[in-house]
Amino acid sequence: MIDKVRKMMIAAAAAGALAGGVQAQPVRAIPADQPVRNVVLVHGAFVDGSGWRGVYEDLTARGYRVSIVQNPLTSLEDDVAATDRVLSGLSGPAILVGHSWGGTVITEAGVHPNVAGLVYLSALAPDAGENTAGQYEGYPAASQFVIDIGADGFGVVRPDRFQSGFAADLADADAAFLRDSQVPIRMSAFETRLKNAAWRSRPSWAIIATEDRAFGEGMLSGMARRIGATIVEIPGSHAAFITQPAAVADVIDDAARSLSQTTNRNK
Repeated sequence: MIDKVRKMMIAAAAAGALAGGVQAQPVRAIPADQPVRNVVLVHGAFVDGSGWRGVYEDLTARGYRVSIVQNPLTSLEDDVAATDRVLSGLSGPAILVGHSWGGTVITEAGVHPNVAGLVYLSALAPDAGENTAGQYEGYPAASQFVIDIGADGFGVVRPDRFQSGFAADLADADAAFLRDSQVPIRMSAFETRLKNAAWRSRPSWAIIATEDRAFGEGMLSGMARRIGATIVEIPGSHAAFITQPAAVADVIDDAARSLSQTTNRNK
């Protein structure tokens, strides 16, 4: 069922060396004639688009035009509409990237004609006719990831579990800021059934953060295998979009280059 599986493990020792001051290698600039040079980043629940800053800076340094969607998190329809607005403003094909709940959003929105490929980062990937909540069935619960739901139907990650469940590899102060600036999501969004499954018609990549505690064991890899994604493993928590920007950008870059080569061959 899987077309291609590629595992890329970045050694913890190397990460430690970078943290200790060893200068990283310069980024690869994309060719001037590369067809796929747009990237659209879609955040998940409980956060906003500012968490993509590191990925944005890495990709723009390589020559990509990067747009960041700000999901209202009020419904699947609203988040898809926000994504569609960004996609419709592009000139040329794009890689559409979704983190966590953002995976559901890109699955629905990814049928837009400007989408060349999909990248799922620790993300949900329902099929048409399915909802997000149903993706958890058959997998163990994530014990460190607990959502508090208010009387108004909006949910946030329980504060005393936020760092352990969402951002275990963030510094304490950074995790505290992310915890205290959470963006609530209307929980009924998880019950909305999708009309489209873009991964059925678009090539897809799945980045799996190996220390992600927001999903039960095997859930991320199970979803990635089902959609036939190219699987790339990186170290990191559910907040890998913040803590591992270079590794995330590398996968997006690989996807864009791969699809650009296919486009050029078909000319």
